[in-house]
This record gives sequence, structure tokens and C-alpha cells, in this order.
Amino acid sequence: MISKIQRRNKIKTRIRGKVSGTAARPRMTVFRSNKQIYVQLIDDQAGKTIVATSSKGLEGGTKIEIAAKVGAAIAEKAIAAGVSEVVFDRNGYLFHGRVKSLADAARNGGLKF
Repeated sequence: MISKIQRRNKIKTRIRGKVSGTAARPRMTVFRSNKQIYVQLIDDQAGKTIVATSSKGLEGGTKIEIAAKVGAAIAEKAIAAGVSEVVFDRNGYLFHGRVKSLADAARNGGLKF
């Protein structure tokens, strides 16, 4: 029987085999812990993070509402950095709850997936 972490890593490896970011269209990857959510835009060809943000320092509301704030913040930072299109990497997490809220807020903020 495989653990929850091993299952997520297996899914994550499968996704990363198909998704990679470039300077023009970076990979937007999400990591969620029990308390926080982190997102960064990565140029895989250069091996550099272009923009990153997290929920640290944000207060008020549920985890889903905070994830939406993080999504809006990453969209704002990305557009300021000259990025308008991204490839979404859910990092092995299911596309619902906090991950979906973050993605929807980023789309509403002007990013194209």
C-alpha cells in the first residue's frame, strides 16, 4: 500500500513529464501545506524562478479565500514582470478547493492558462 505522499509524487512525476515552462510561457506551480499556499512562475529552460508569492502574512477568511488572494497577487506580479501566459502545474494535487480557487483568481487577474 502506498502512502498519500508517494501517490502525490507519482502523479507529480507524470505531470512534470508533460509540462515545462519557457521564458515566454513559464510554469506556474502550486505547493500547499496544511496552513499556507505557495505559488511560483518558473522558467525551466533557464532553471530560474521569475516570480513567487505565498499566503504568509495574509490574514482573514478561510483557506480558500486566502488562496484566491494569492492567485490575484501572482497575476499582478506576473503582469508587472511581463508575463501574460503560463502553463499550470497543479503539482500532484487535485484541481479543487484551494488549488482551483488560486487558479480561478489568477485567470481573473489576467493570466492565460
